[in-house]
Amino acid sequence: MKKYIHIFVVACILAPLSSFAHEGMWLPSLLQQLNEEDMQANGFKLTADDIYSVNKSSMKDAVVWFGRGCTGEVVSNKGLILTNHHCGYGQIQSHSTVENDLLTDGFAAQSFGEELPNNGLTVSFVVRIDDVTKSILDGVKDGMEEEKRQEIIKANIEKVGKDAVNGTHYDYIIKPFFYGNEYYMFIMETFKDIRLVFAPPSSIGKYGGDTDNWVWPRHTGDFSIFRIYADKDGKPAEYSEDNVPYTPKYHFPISLNGVKPDDFTMVYGFPGRTKQYLPSEGVSYTVETSNPIKIAMREKTIAIYDKNMAADDAVRIKYSAKKARVANAYKKWIGESKGLKRLDAINKKNEQEEMFAQAVKGNKEYEALLDKFQEEFKAMEKYQLGRDLFIEELYYGPEILRFSLGFKALKDVKPNTPDFEQALMKLKGSAKGFYKNFDLATDREVFVSASSMYSDAIDPSFLPSSFAVAKEKGSFDKLANTVYKKSIFANEEKLMKLLSGSPEGIYKKIIKDPAFVIGNEIYEVYGNEIAPEYKRLSEEIDLSMRTYVKALKEVFPNREYVANVKGASKQYWSDANSTLRVTYGKIEGSEPRDGVEFKYYTTLEGVMEKRRTDVPKTHEFYVPQKLMDLYKNKDYGQYGEDGKMMVCITGSNHTTGGNSGSPVINAEGQLIGINFDRTWESTMSDLMFDPVKCRNIIVDIRYVLFVVDKYGECPRLIEEMTLVKN
Repeated sequence: MKKYIHIFVVACILAPLSSFAHEGMWLPSLLQQLNEEDMQANGFKLTADDIYSVNKSSMKDAVVWFGRGCTGEVVSNKGLILTNHHCGYGQIQSHSTVENDLLTDGFAAQSFGEELPNNGLTVSFVVRIDDVTKSILDGVKDGMEEEKRQEIIKANIEKVGKDAVNGTHYDYIIKPFFYGNEYYMFIMETFKDIRLVFAPPSSIGKYGGDTDNWVWPRHTGDFSIFRIYADKDGKPAEYSEDNVPYTPKYHFPISLNGVKPDDFTMVYGFPGRTKQYLPSEGVSYTVETSNPIKIAMREKTIAIYDKNMAADDAVRIKYSAKKARVANAYKKWIGESKGLKRLDAINKKNEQEEMFAQAVKGNKEYEALLDKFQEEFKAMEKYQLGRDLFIEELYYGPEILRFSLGFKALKDVKPNTPDFEQALMKLKGSAKGFYKNFDLATDREVFVSASSMYSDAIDPSFLPSSFAVAKEKGSFDKLANTVYKKSIFANEEKLMKLLSGSPEGIYKKIIKDPAFVIGNEIYEVYGNEIAPEYKRLSEEIDLSMRTYVKALKEVFPNREYVANVKGASKQYWSDANSTLRVTYGKIEGSEPRDGVEFKYYTTLEGVMEKRRTDVPKTHEFYVPQKLMDLYKNKDYGQYGEDGKMMVCITGSNHTTGGNSGSPVINAEGQLIGINFDRTWESTMSDLMFDPVKCRNIIVDIRYVLFVVDKYGECPRLIEEMTLVKN
């Protein structure tokens, strides 16, 4: 039986929202102290205690850290969770084959028994948040050597964390805030049996593909549905057929009432990383050095993927998730660089630093900080670039190199021992997964492209010997032939035969393999020549940043004054670090460029306007016939509004990576949508937030329900939810 709550709200006069600042990612445990009054003044009808409480169930008990990289929300008393389609993409792909293509066709479990397990996928709840600054900094003295300081902090973190979870099934995470001026502990409960329940076809869940990624107007039904399973006592457990749907402490009611401009909105989730306090030198490196080379490398990789995926369905399925992973940051960096230039961010940072310099004149602790930043960032540049290129080459470039390096696990293990057999078993399992999603010809092309660009960009002193020879000869084709024709890692059958042969000869064969040799050269150069100095300089910069942020808070108690951006928060907030945060704003459209004005919503009509008719089902603008029929007949059920089907909406909430899948909540604490993106002009907000330009993109919850109910014909899921309508 569907549960409805009929509410009648008496109209009230609220304070105008025009001065409403939207910047900041706030710790939920500090909302009462820092934000509650401001939130309520701008329309929020509940209290901080409703958002976060350790004494009663609250919204925090319905927010999960999904897969340790996204967010999800609980929407039923049977452990049903919503997140983004792109957050569940890897799981959907893992269940897909050419014959049973869930990516293309979607998936709907019509019973608990049809829900699909996902090995390795976890979701975590925050049980409580504690300020442990005093305990973690116990024994730390002013002027202490940084290495000694970190040793003390590390020991304190281990002791405080272990004491906190002793005798429980909980985990702990303790992280620094404000660059180590403060520390907070998050007690976590992690569930390991998470099953796929519903996925729309990619023609809905990924509609617009990479063309529309980071773009508004948007028409993407970016959602997927999973379920948490627990043991019969409601505790976390590994996958078992005996496990049962989890009964949560709280689940979000879902609003069918829609939204209007200036409505209060709140995003609750696990934002990954921001760098709001980065000095001008750091912003300059991002815009002028790092982003351009990373964009160029990924652009070529994406072109290779596109060509080969279009030519072969098997390659398309193998590389769909990989392409999405590569393309996401690629397009984000383009928008970030454009946004920072448009905002004149480097000059704004320079102006901010000039204000700081004037304010700390004569202060021996602070007045040398800015000069120190210049020295440290100049020294860091070639090591930072070396690290960036290492990541692009080994983690987003040719996969054969990274895969081969996994076999270093056999180096220090004696053959014919239990440890050796265990390592070998893991490698065989890893190989099975690797080859399932590997195409030799595609990887070879990526090798030539990425390796040549890596070699051109990196400091010559960091160039691996194999690449130095290839660069001198002016071509990486010959080196690619050596790797992809002679490497044992290029042939699954040969590798598995080796792993099943004499244990004594396995590692001796591998260390001479061309793929392993090249991968190991890159790895050794990074480990021996780049990483140590990068680590040392990072620690110096972190120490300077810790002092800088401390000084800012002392010298400019009102952050708005020094932030040098209209609408900046008056309060200081710590950069995102994949911990639970709240950000709040309002529903509003945008004016991203001169002469361009966007509404705050899109509709199904826009899906049809973008539709391509001469394309295969895998095309990013393909629309399924069934969706067209529903549109033609205006068969929207209770989810439509004035004869229209809303699809996406925008708000002025401050979000970043990790907020994908986050619940978007209205003034009454009801779910109105799922956060899934930012506009292109907003990608700069990791470094500098501009409330005039920055907008987060949300899939309207009514579109989610429409797709589940009308398109997916899975009303059993709707039956579980608590729907709210006036």
